[in-house]
Amino acid sequence: MRALQEELLQGLDALQLSLSDAQVSQLLDYLELLQKWNRVYNLTAVRDPQEMLTHHLLDSLAAVPPLQRHVQQQGSKTLLDVGSGGGLPGVVFAICVPELQVSCVDTVGKKAAFIQQAAAGLRLANLRGIHARVEQLTDVYDVVSSRAFATLKDFTDWSQQALASEGVWLAMKGKEPLDEMAELSSSVEVFHVEQLTVPMLDAQRCIVWTRKVVA
Repeated sequence: MRALQEELLQGLDALQLSLSDAQVSQLLDYLELLQKWNRVYNLTAVRDPQEMLTHHLLDSLAAVPPLQRHVQQQGSKTLLDVGSGGGLPGVVFAICVPELQVSCVDTVGKKAAFIQQAAAGLRLANLRGIHARVEQLTDVYDVVSSRAFATLKDFTDWSQQALASEGVWLAMKGKEPLDEMAELSSSVEVFHVEQLTVPMLDAQRCIVWTRKVVA
């Protein structure tokens, strides 16, 4: 994994994302941990370390600058990552935005256990894994995120009670999902679609930012 450090640094430079040496080390350690657990627990279909770097790590890192801006502007303190799987983007957010308390929820126990292991192994006091259905959660969060999880309607419907009244949904998508946006419940509104460029990955990516409609 250390052989990928130079490419990671190039990617961070392309994203204009400034991280400390400790954070870069945590990202590489996380990749290593993900690959190790993946051999036994099938956390992700991507096996090749190079592909893990581009398709998972850099893909998730592309959403960090927009998240950082939102946190700075709104003072958000908590984030829930839904259907986090192997921790993408939740673990990446916890590393790169340490002022956020990040919870990763997944219905698969071994995936939630991996998040807990990552929190301990990477010394991330602001990260925790939750084994549950998002509909069952009683805590509320300032930001609720997802990446390749479900349709926008299902994502927002299932997590509605977990989003604070002034909170936002951050949905990472490929190309702009116009059909999904049209199907959103009347209680949810899209307020911004933010195009992302992922270094070393020739693919369309965006964040669909949504929030609850104020009655």
